[in-house]
Amino acid sequence: MRFGIVILPQHDWPEAARYWRGAEELGFDHAWTYDHLAWRGLAGERWHATVPTLTAAATVTERIGLGTFVASPNFRHPVPFAKELATVDDIAGGRMLLGIGSGGTGFDAFVLGQPELTPRQRHERFVEFTEALDVLLRFEPAGAGGISFEGAWYTADEARMVGEPARHPRMPLHVAALGPRGLAFAARVADGWITTGSTFEDRGDWWKQVGELSRRFEEACERQGRDPASLDRTLSLDAEGRYSLESAGAFEDAVGRARELGFTDVVAHWPRPEGIYAGNESVLEEVASRFGALREPA
Repeated sequence: MRFGIVILPQHDWPEAARYWRGAEELGFDHAWTYDHLAWRGLAGERWHATVPTLTAAATVTERIGLGTFVASPNFRHPVPFAKELATVDDIAGGRMLLGIGSGGTGFDAFVLGQPELTPRQRHERFVEFTEALDVLLRFEPAGAGGISFEGAWYTADEARMVGEPARHPRMPLHVAALGPRGLAFAARVADGWITTGSTFEDRGDWWKQVGELSRRFEEACERQGRDPASLDRTLSLDAEGRYSLESAGAFEDAVGRARELGFTDVVAHWPRPEGIYAGNESVLEEVASRFGALREPA
C-alpha cells in the first residue's frame, strides 16, 4: 500500500513550501493538488493555479511523486497543457503523476462561457482530451514535423513538445472514473485508476459501492486483456463521509478496508484549520509514524 496526501493550493509561497516539504519528510509516496480554477465552498478563498504550484513543489522536494487530483478538459487544451506537464516533469526529475478526469459540472465548467454538455458529450470530450495527451506526452516520433490531430473537440497542427520525456513512454496516466464508460476507458488506456466513489449518507453503503466499483474495474481490465494487478488503484479516503484524518484509528481503519478491496494507493487531505477537512496536524504526524505498520510486509 502506498500513501498520498492532497495539499489544497490555498497557501502563499513560501509558506506553502512547508506543506510540500512536510509531505516528503513525513514519508508520503505522493502528494497532489486540485486542478480547479475555484472549488465548491472555497470559491471565495485564496486559491492558486495548479501548474505553478506543482513547479514550485518540484523545486523544494526530491523524492515524492507530484500530481494533479485531478486535471480535466473543462478549461484546458491538450497541447499547452501537455507542454506544461512535460516541463514540470523535467524540473521534478520525472516525478509527475497525471491524474485526469472528465471534469465536474461546477464553476470550472462554465467560467469561460462554455455551453452545458450532456454526460455523453463530457465523456467524448474527455476521451479525446486524454488520448491527445497520451500522444503528446510521448513526444514527436523521430523525423516527424510535430504532432497533428483533428477531432470533434480539439485540433493540433504540428504541435511541438518539450523533447524526450523524463520517463518512457510518458509520465504515468491515472484516470478517474466511476461509470461503465469511464471504467472501460480507464482499463484501456490508463496506468492507474482513481476513484472517490459516489456520495452516500451511510458509510457502510459507500464502502459497499466502492467495493463494487473495484470489482467492475477488474472486469473491465480483463475485457481489455489487461491484468488488473498491473494497474495502480487509488482511493480518495475522504469521500467516505468522515474525514479520514480525524484520528489515527479512523485512518488505519480506512486503509485496511481499502487494502481488502484491492486498492494499491490511498489519498487523504492535509488537515485544514476549519471547514472541510478540518483537523489537527498532530494526527497526520501520528499516522506517518505508523506507516511501517500500515504497509504490506516486504
